[in-house]
Amino acid sequence: MSAEAGPATAGARDGATRRVRLPADRRTPAAARAVVRSVLTESHLDELANEALLLTTELTTNAVEHAGTELDIEVVADEIGLTVTVSDFAPGSGDELTVGARNDSTEIDEVSERGRGLLLVDHFASRWGTTYLPTGKGVWFRLDRPGADPPTGGTTGGAQVGTDRSAPSASAMSELMQTAPDLYADDPLPDFATSLLSRVAEMVGAAGGTIRLDRGDGQGRQVLAHFGRPPRAGSELLRVPLTVHRPYAGELELDAAPSAYAQPLAVLTAERLSLHLENDRLRRADVRRQVWLTFLAEASELLAQSLDVDLTMALVPQLVVPRLGQWCAVHTADEWGRLRLAAASHADESMLPQLHKVLAETGPDSIQARLREASRSAAQIPLGGPMEGFAVPLIARGQRLGTLAVGRHQRHRHDPDEVAVLEDVARRAALAIENARIHAERRRVAQTLQQSLLPPVLPLVDGIGFAAEYVPTGDDAEVGGDFYDVVPLPDGRWLVVIGDVSGKGVQAAAVTGLVRDVIRVLVGDGKPLPEALARLNETLVERGGGRYCTLALAAVGPGQGDQLDVSLHLAGHDQPVLLAGAGGAGFVGTSGTALGLLDTITSPTAKITLAPGDSLIFYTDGVTERRRGRELFGTDRLRDAAAPLAGYSADVVAARLRSVAINFSVEPPRDDIAILVLRNDAT
Repeated sequence: MSAEAGPATAGARDGATRRVRLPADRRTPAAARAVVRSVLTESHLDELANEALLLTTELTTNAVEHAGTELDIEVVADEIGLTVTVSDFAPGSGDELTVGARNDSTEIDEVSERGRGLLLVDHFASRWGTTYLPTGKGVWFRLDRPGADPPTGGTTGGAQVGTDRSAPSASAMSELMQTAPDLYADDPLPDFATSLLSRVAEMVGAAGGTIRLDRGDGQGRQVLAHFGRPPRAGSELLRVPLTVHRPYAGELELDAAPSAYAQPLAVLTAERLSLHLENDRLRRADVRRQVWLTFLAEASELLAQSLDVDLTMALVPQLVVPRLGQWCAVHTADEWGRLRLAAASHADESMLPQLHKVLAETGPDSIQARLREASRSAAQIPLGGPMEGFAVPLIARGQRLGTLAVGRHQRHRHDPDEVAVLEDVARRAALAIENARIHAERRRVAQTLQQSLLPPVLPLVDGIGFAAEYVPTGDDAEVGGDFYDVVPLPDGRWLVVIGDVSGKGVQAAAVTGLVRDVIRVLVGDGKPLPEALARLNETLVERGGGRYCTLALAAVGPGQGDQLDVSLHLAGHDQPVLLAGAGGAGFVGTSGTALGLLDTITSPTAKITLAPGDSLIFYTDGVTERRRGRELFGTDRLRDAAAPLAGYSADVVAARLRSVAINFSVEPPRDDIAILVLRNDAT
């Protein structure tokens, strides 16, 4: 088939002619239609408007998309018809464009492979062809009034063809091409697909049709649209696959008799639907990725909030099931690489016993063997057998902590996005487990160190009652600077010590241990309390580091009768509360200089006598500085809380004051709370 030489121009002098040059942008087709419409109106050829405007749109759109240059639009009208030529300025040889006369099925097939726009031109134009110029090429078409004889003269080439009664009309083609989904509908695809299917089925005379779509969500191929009656048994259906990307797949079926236009129109319809299906796939993929990002953010937040190892491992399967799998199991590895089941979950709770049984099985082909392989190789390993799925190693900071095993979904296998999300969950879970382990180790070390700074038990002394309460700060992995002690003196008396070293952590604990040991050594050598305080101050000043300490020391021993004599020294510490056995409470003692700040200190001695039933209550600033909003617990509130406890044992007094201080605020303590009670238990 050869290209046509050029459009017919006979009779142009009796009609209208327009020539315009338009830019190559998306507004060009509309401008070209306006030019053609004006010529049609001027030449009284309105009956050709539908076909002329449709074909003008197709040629100009094709030229804008493929040539990318300016376009020349020439419109020539005469008494019987219209000729439109669209020329571009793109270089190209004459054999790059396939054209031909209408109604030749072989040629239509060739045209349909190259472009649907030329299929429409071939269908509606009385004749059409191409013109090649040194500056580019042009495509033209001729439309004649129904029943009119074609114009004579000129080298038109191409045979005139009569009207195909079975061919679709221009209005039907226009409706098919202009059908679009409802932008405001929640799910516009079913209605859009149904509209396309019904239109193309009516155009080709199909008895029925179906569009099936598989979105790759495990539901299989579902009917997206249906038209007419189901196909009869043994009938040959026209099937066209939908050109969509995975995981989408589908096809269009028409129960239509073979014709020259059935296959091309079905392909055109499938391509139009595929474009919107691809948009739907991308939109759903974007929404799904946003959902996964939200899920990962929420999972990270939940995992970060847990610093308990067992709770963290129990949380992981709850996050995975059922969103990412039908079942999930977390195994931890010990230092020899042996795996232990830490937590498991199943979407069907009745299947948990079977899951535990399968996970416990041993052997070369067991899931346990696959889990060990995943842990050793630090790679994803598929799981076969009755609990199909795959295992992901749990690795944090280069340490292999175990495995995360996930069972496949009930209806479909994991897609790449889900696998990537699961691997991300495994990384976050491993990091959370490792952080919990580190925190547990820090907590254990802190508790051990804190216990080493406090006496394991208080001594039992006839006539003297000792009781203490200690509440560490809200961060139980941090060592506090508060301490207390009860030490025997060489002269038979007992030394009660309570102190508070500035700051927290290991450095504060080191100073606390130093203070405690120096006091024990000095008083054990029989040094008087003022000298012991002075020596301790020298030690802290020489040590430097900016740490200081407040201390309350009380040497208690028998007095006259059943009384107890107390020598009290306060080195920057709060005054203790004297709780009389007969009722009433007040502060006693004279404040001195805190230790570790100045080269010399003052430590006045206060002599106190405790009658039977009297108590002396020592405390640290964790009690008085406990906050409730902007309000402090304060020393006055402590004294008032102690007053009703007159006559109670030292244990009861210490426990009640601890409870009052803790219940003052709902927040965990910001500082350590230490309470030490000395009571005259003589009867």
